[in-house]
Amino acid sequence: MSWLRRVAASPGRPGSPTCAGPAGPPMSGALRLDGVEIALGSRTLIPALDLVVEPGECVTVMGPSGCGKSTLLAYLAGTIDPVFRARGRVRVGDEDMSELPPERRRLGVQFQDDLLFPHLSVGGNLAFALAPHVRERRERRRRIEQALDEAGLAGFADRDPATLSGGQRARVALMRTLLAEPRALLLDEPFNRLDAALRGEIRAFVFDHARERHLPALLVTHDVADADAAGGCVIRIDDR
Repeated sequence: MSWLRRVAASPGRPGSPTCAGPAGPPMSGALRLDGVEIALGSRTLIPALDLVVEPGECVTVMGPSGCGKSTLLAYLAGTIDPVFRARGRVRVGDEDMSELPPERRRLGVQFQDDLLFPHLSVGGNLAFALAPHVRERRERRRRIEQALDEAGLAGFADRDPATLSGGQRARVALMRTLLAEPRALLLDEPFNRLDAALRGEIRAFVFDHARERHLPALLVTHDVADADAAGGCVIRIDDR
């Protein structure tokens, strides 16, 4: 049996719950979970969860391995394994996404692995994510070059992803996600496999870009430093 605790933005310090959502209605474009509950067999992984993540805010869900953190994101993205039982509504702004297929939800997901396509160049990886309405070749190239410039990787379009460092690959992966014009970001321990020296840099890169684009972001992690860097509310999932 699992249960949830909502704690302050600095999870290492005790305090009264501060992550229960805003007093008024959510802002337009907010990510909203209404009664989301996930179970595996007779075991409840995520008790009924009500949560609002405002545009530009990052809420963190923390808990040990196997507690259901990544499964929660899979449910939001529409890719949950049918072995799990899940229910509850998922909304972004005024749109209910609970019954939509994954490709229509427009939720960007960042995983532990960057998942760059090895058979495509860096520019090809970015082009793959461009929204369907961006058809004109010159505009596609402009957007790719702009994304690389933002990532500090100007001139890297023709590079093989295998020649990039871990930090460079992480930045390309985020820009690929953003080029798809997501309505929210789901972050599945995206810093877990980075060298310690890179984690602070990539955390700042990810959270700064989410704030600049006013994207609601939901981060799952077991790392207190990730939650501190996110700067938002923290929900702990504990096994009891």
